[in-house]
Amino acid sequence: MHTNLRFKARMAKRNRFSFLNQGIENKPFSKKKNNHNTIMQVDNQVSPRKVPYFCSIRYGIAVFLLLCNVIIMSQRVCMSLTMIAMVNSTEPHGLSNTSTKELQDNIKNPVYNWSTEIQGIMLSSIFYGVLISQIPAGYLSGIYSLKKMIGFALLFSSLFTLLLPLAAEFGEILVIICRVIKGMFQGITLTTQQVIWIKWAPPLELGRLTALSLSGLLLGPCIVLLITGFICDSLGWPMVFYIFGACGCALSVLWFILFYEDPKDHPYISIREKEYITSALTQQVSSSTLIKVPIKAMLKSTPLWVISLCNFAFFWSNTFLSIYTPIYIDYKLRVDVKENGLLSSLPHLFAWIFGVLAGYMADIFQTRNTFSLVTIRKLFTSLGLLLPSLFSLCLLYLSSNFYATIIFLILANSTGSFAMGGLMINVLDIAPRYYGFLRGVTNVIGLTGGLIASTVTGIILSEDAESPWLKIFLLMIANNMISLIFYLIFGKAEVQDWAKERQNTYL
Repeated sequence: MHTNLRFKARMAKRNRFSFLNQGIENKPFSKKKNNHNTIMQVDNQVSPRKVPYFCSIRYGIAVFLLLCNVIIMSQRVCMSLTMIAMVNSTEPHGLSNTSTKELQDNIKNPVYNWSTEIQGIMLSSIFYGVLISQIPAGYLSGIYSLKKMIGFALLFSSLFTLLLPLAAEFGEILVIICRVIKGMFQGITLTTQQVIWIKWAPPLELGRLTALSLSGLLLGPCIVLLITGFICDSLGWPMVFYIFGACGCALSVLWFILFYEDPKDHPYISIREKEYITSALTQQVSSSTLIKVPIKAMLKSTPLWVISLCNFAFFWSNTFLSIYTPIYIDYKLRVDVKENGLLSSLPHLFAWIFGVLAGYMADIFQTRNTFSLVTIRKLFTSLGLLLPSLFSLCLLYLSSNFYATIIFLILANSTGSFAMGGLMINVLDIAPRYYGFLRGVTNVIGLTGGLIASTVTGIILSEDAESPWLKIFLLMIANNMISLIFYLIFGKAEVQDWAKERQNTYL
């Protein structure tokens, strides 16, 4: 009797608390708790720790893009070194009194009488092609197939690389035209490839995937500086273009076979990885349809302006340090050509390492909630602009011997890669819906800074005989500091109002 009464009382008490719990769960103030439970359920279903990283399709795409960028930069930079073998500035015109060995060498290494001005136009002409194609490529990347755009752009860039030795036989005009067209296709590849991560990169892996793929732009010059000289000596300078052109054609064929634009369409991706990517990007906007670009709102966006300003400064310093490092080494250390090439390749190698490290560290900070997203972007942008300036000052005032000069030169040239964890992906934070178009715009502004830097540096070196390098480095430092100050004040990392998808509400 007493046992039954106790049991009924216990059950009534339990039902009363169960009713109260249900009432609490149905109240609007319990939404946060329900959302938390939902998130925990999603995490239990597809835990990021259980999804493979390096043995995965998304990281395979990043490595593939890294190789594509290595080839692109190899095709772009190789002429800077082959020009030494292509031009004979000491000979006036024609070949007189040459031996049989010299004739055979001229067949393997044709020599042309191009002036210094023509050589400069040839080397810089590819940048004008890249500049022209940036904004159209960024806009069209949201409309047309990325697979076709990247594949055909890489293929045609490689074909024009193969044609360059033949173009040189017909004159410098054809070489310049060939370089401009090749630059246009390379610009398409460089801009559209970053739109891939809208569908393939989970937010917590965006930094490392982007940094890994873009690091090929830093690794390419390192490889070129190491092997181009040996190819020229053993096989002749035309083989440099044939080798890099053939590698690009092979990669483009593999791209058409292996790449898929959407994880849902990939036949070899694991179900776990597919669910992980799609669940992480459920709120990501699609860029596969034609959308109206809010130009006026973009022009009024302060965060977008400071990103563009920092792109200008970053490309300025990066272009100057990349192009003029061999000249500075020759001016400061007076080493031979082969040693110069080896020393000039070291900054690119360390830049590649720092770039990959920056992307990984940015994602770790975001995953562990160490800092807010805007703090992470500002931190790595500050490192990418401040450290090169600091080590440039050390290079000017503290490089008293050979080893100090090399160490400070490597650090000044390579630490700019930390911007890959901040500045280089900040556009995707504030406007993922228009990422392709805005990436093209910011690249145009950045490339303009690079072109101005190379032009101004050449003018200062030719007109100032006393202290040209001091003025050049101080100008770069001032540019970096002014841009960084504006970025730290006005930089943002949340999606802007003008970049959000508009939805109509019907009553």
